Amino acid sequence: MNATLPLRRFGQSDLLITPLCLGCAPLASMPEVFYPVPEDQALAVVRALLDSPINFLDTAAAYGDGESERRIGTVLRERGGLPAGYVLATKADRDLRTGDFSGEQTKRSVERSLQLLGVDHVQIVYLHDPEYATTPFEEIMAPGGAVDVLQRFKAKGIIGSIGIAAGPIAMMLRYVETGAFDAVITHNRYTLLNRSAEPLLNQAAARGMAVVNAAPYGGGMLAKGPDAWGKYAYREASPERVERVHRMMAICREYDVPLAAAALQFSQRDQRITSTIVGMTRPERVAQTLELAQQPIPDEIWQRLDDVGFETDDV
Repeated sequence: MNATLPLRRFGQSDLLITPLCLGCAPLASMPEVFYPVPEDQALAVVRALLDSPINFLDTAAAYGDGESERRIGTVLRERGGLPAGYVLATKADRDLRTGDFSGEQTKRSVERSLQLLGVDHVQIVYLHDPEYATTPFEEIMAPGGAVDVLQRFKAKGIIGSIGIAAGPIAMMLRYVETGAFDAVITHNRYTLLNRSAEPLLNQAAARGMAVVNAAPYGGGMLAKGPDAWGKYAYREASPERVERVHRMMAICREYDVPLAAAALQFSQRDQRITSTIVGMTRPERVAQTLELAQQPIPDEIWQRLDDVGFETDDV
């Protein structure tokens, strides 16, 4: 592939990442959230990524309860490990049955991730979805708690950077303000339709943290259109959201610009955002996403899309 992508520094680390990142949640084949993805198809996506200009992939222990990591690990073993220049991020998770997010659970989560991925270290590990944990914030942040365990892994060189990845913006700000994290992932909350992550982006950028924006399509609606995919942030979209997307599609048609290109570049053009995570379930989507990222878009379209309106309340 002849396309090239610039490299950006991941926060204050030495890592250099592309402004696009492969989101590997769908590769776990979670039909309750996305749709079934056969293993051979998932492996083909990872291979296509490693053969592309995109050097960044993101997964989590919870995606398919390890299935996403296992599938990535299968390809990494084929390639003799993570190729030089590629950056791998995963996420430490609570016990999916009990909600426990203790230090011991975090240790188990990271160790299982290393085993499934077939690596001895991971450049980035996020504390993932603490809003669903039974362990409170105070215990997660306490000595011996989940974050302390991640910091110990970092001190040993097993983890490079530590991040926080969650949903509710107020919760995210609380974690960011501790100063314990190098990076943050927000999802579905900084798109053409919703800007509730604005204060989080400002706070993280002011601290010199890497900011990664996931789900620029809102889970699919801003890529496929509401008639083909009626959910936003994995829930049925309101009639008001559907109507807004139809209006945005009409504006994009005037300029012969795919709505998906506008949704993706809305994230990419923001200087506070280091990289944008896009979930892909077919190998051809890698090249298609690169094309969307490079689609010419006239400057005047952005104000017109803003004028359609967007939400600032958390999803």
